[in-house]
Amino acid sequence: MSPFRLSRRRFLTSASLASASLAVLPGQTLADMLPPSRTAGVPVPPGQIEKAVAALDGIVEDIKTRSGVPGIAVAVIHGGETVYAKGFGTRGGDQPVTPDTVFQLASLSKPVGATAVATQVSRDVVSWDSRMRDLLPWFSLSDHGVTERLTIGDLYSHRSGLPDHAGDDLEDLGFDRQTILERLRLLPLEPFRASYAYTNFGLTAAAEAVAEASDLTWSDLTETALFQPLGMADTSARFADFMARENRAIPHARTADGFAALYQRQPDAQSPAGGISSSANDMATWMKMVLAGGGDLMRPEALRPAISPQSISSRPHSPDERASFYGYGFGVGTSPTGRVIISHSGAFLKGAATYFALIPSLDVGIVVLSNAAPVGAVESIGAHFTDLAQTGTVTRDWLSGYEPLFAGFYPPLGKTAGKPFPKAAAPAPAPGYCTGRYGHPYFGTVEVRQDDGVLVLSVGPASETFPLLPWDGSMMVFDINTENLPEGSRSAAVFSGSKSVSGDKGASGDTGFSGGEARAETLQIELLVRDGPARFERMQAS
Repeated sequence: MSPFRLSRRRFLTSASLASASLAVLPGQTLADMLPPSRTAGVPVPPGQIEKAVAALDGIVEDIKTRSGVPGIAVAVIHGGETVYAKGFGTRGGDQPVTPDTVFQLASLSKPVGATAVATQVSRDVVSWDSRMRDLLPWFSLSDHGVTERLTIGDLYSHRSGLPDHAGDDLEDLGFDRQTILERLRLLPLEPFRASYAYTNFGLTAAAEAVAEASDLTWSDLTETALFQPLGMADTSARFADFMARENRAIPHARTADGFAALYQRQPDAQSPAGGISSSANDMATWMKMVLAGGGDLMRPEALRPAISPQSISSRPHSPDERASFYGYGFGVGTSPTGRVIISHSGAFLKGAATYFALIPSLDVGIVVLSNAAPVGAVESIGAHFTDLAQTGTVTRDWLSGYEPLFAGFYPPLGKTAGKPFPKAAAPAPAPGYCTGRYGHPYFGTVEVRQDDGVLVLSVGPASETFPLLPWDGSMMVFDINTENLPEGSRSAAVFSGSKSVSGDKGASGDTGFSGGEARAETLQIELLVRDGPARFERMQAS
């Protein structure tokens, strides 16, 4: 269960349509292979795409000014060439953005990584239908039958049944990739192959399986199979490589006073889903390869399933509403003009927003990278351009439409968030009642202890501490701000039950507030959620 009030998946995947089921011959693009009878869409007169490109400077400057995003890089490809590549604003301080500035791609890592998988499909190392059980035997889900049938494609199309954003909460607490993937087996499942839920770590598990079959790490696989052959020298799936770039974009978080460089997202745990970094120029090279049906890197039939509908990511709510689909790492669907759009968005609340869109029938694509938390700016730039390319006009003010939707990411979470501490509260329990170690099968062990006389909650493998503040009786609160919990979020921590030091239970409802030998039996943490607030049980002292 994602802590967002508004699910990210509606913005991290875009409505598009699958490519036609046709073989692409050497030297041809997907557009070349679409016969007139299958190329639905409003006709595009000569020169219309060029006019759309010419309008981009004004579009980007306008949206950058209105949104306040500090830095943006944009590249456009058409006819197999990069026809536009520019930087706007600053990457950090007063350093200008250029087309070679390296940005964290966030979820644009999914389609990029999917093409690395397609290279291994092309080489018959794996197939999209390869079973996870055969490639990664230690990985399992809560249903044995699902585990036995689960494939790479199921996880890359988010149809495994895992809950929305499964595992992201463990990453927030500092757990590594292996631990997170192992604990996915503890989560309940929705119907297998009949439901859609966007899961970074489900997709990451599939990528790990492909890397294992290739006898490489994921970062080495992407480098040797994709980035090096394409000459994408500024692209990597390693966070350390991103940090080593001199010309890299500094993330900017959203604050009440605009954007500020406050945090640095470290996404190695979910690298296949969100950990790739790249430049606009490198991404233009990658888009050319995709529109060329894989070019010299892979057989077209290895890539084609990835850019074809595999799951329904958003079902229509009325007869005239178009559905959205998801391929293997790509958003796929239909534009209002009836043309194929292949696309994806990416976002880190700590300071990244990215977007790309390809229109195969026009052999055109755009990528927009920014160093600011998502507010709809990159999607708006992309939508303005694809509008102009397809119709010659901008059909609406896209930023004014996107902004209120993205605003749903930012309200603080927690029932006490933003509220004043109660004046007539019951007394807090004695520290000794609360202190100790508590365990949860999924979230692991937390510890409540006193540090310099202050009661703190210690969580995760790095023992990150949060001061516990009295709220009302056995309920305490702590402030928390992670990638998935917006700034200002505050979680309740409720202690309950009573157990004596010797192990004898006290009377029901005994809180031990008198400071005697009583100890809380359970700790319920509001914003760690598994079918409601997570209930941690006191662990016996070793």
